[in-house]
Amino acid sequence: MRILILNPPHPSIGSRIPKEQLPPLGLLSIGGPLIDAGHDVALLDGEIGPLSHDEVVRRVVAHRPEALLAGHSGSTSAHPIVVELTRKVRALLPDVHIVYGGVFPTYHFREVLAAEPQIDVIVRGEGEATATRLMAALERGDDLAGVDGIAYRVNGHVVATNDAAMIEDLDGYRVGWELIDHARYGYYGGKRAVVMQFSRGCPHKCNYCGQRGFWGRWRHRDPVKFAKEIARLHREHGVTLFNLADENPTVNPRVWRQLCEALIAENLPGISIIGSTRADDIARDRDWLDVYRKAGIERFLLGIENTDEATLQLVRKGGTVKSDREAIVAMRKVGILSLATWVAASKT
Repeated sequence: MRILILNPPHPSIGSRIPKEQLPPLGLLSIGGPLIDAGHDVALLDGEIGPLSHDEVVRRVVAHRPEALLAGHSGSTSAHPIVVELTRKVRALLPDVHIVYGGVFPTYHFREVLAAEPQIDVIVRGEGEATATRLMAALERGDDLAGVDGIAYRVNGHVVATNDAAMIEDLDGYRVGWELIDHARYGYYGGKRAVVMQFSRGCPHKCNYCGQRGFWGRWRHRDPVKFAKEIARLHREHGVTLFNLADENPTVNPRVWRQLCEALIAENLPGISIIGSTRADDIARDRDWLDVYRKAGIERFLLGIENTDEATLQLVRKGGTVKSDREAIVAMRKVGILSLATWVAASKT
């Protein structure tokens, strides 16, 4: 099947700094398995430029895909853009299968399908296995009721199939890096950059988090294989900045240390790894943060959220002001930059 994967232009979240764009990891993660399944797959990244909406539609129509797979980086503010683009595409390509996936449509599939008749199917949750099964069913003309993890319409009514099984082997689905030109992506001062994901999910129950109902429990990739993928991207494509998309990559200190030591063993001077994690994990590992730094960890965004203990309890953060302070001090000692997020909470 001829498939076009679309990353819509997204001014509310995308960078508008020249040479400061990151590749759409979620869409590339779908693309790799689809290529391996034998499909003809291309990516249209509307964030590069960024492209105008009319230009995006023009390029989609020129490509003439049998299936258009649209998704975005999880921000609600991208949804109206997807709606506008898919409406225009449907008017010009009446027979194309339009599939929509991501965090927002996963949570709101009923409302989306009820309001947007141009969207045929929504992929709910993790998409690597689901998208592959869905494309095979569409190509064969099978009944979609047999594809877990989707929602669609039957006689005008929105129906959802069974939830798809959580992906246990994250190494079983590769990222389709061949869909991008690495030279077009940079970040953190113009360094050639990619987004990667070592783990998915988080064991904590912070009540403001939109990811905990999407990824489910914490899982991780093989540390040695992940380090080798970083090394290959660095050596073959000149990537020097690796942005970890994990919610909390440091959950398991043994596994995280294995990754750090595997990166050190790859001998990758000059790479920078940035990401987000919990301050209490950093405080827990304060005695071996030098290993973090030797592995290339340059910056972590910490979910501090507040300095009021009552507010931290209100949002079910599970951390303390004491551990937050200890983490920042410990990171500073080994030369790792700390950034902090902040949550404004109301008891009313």
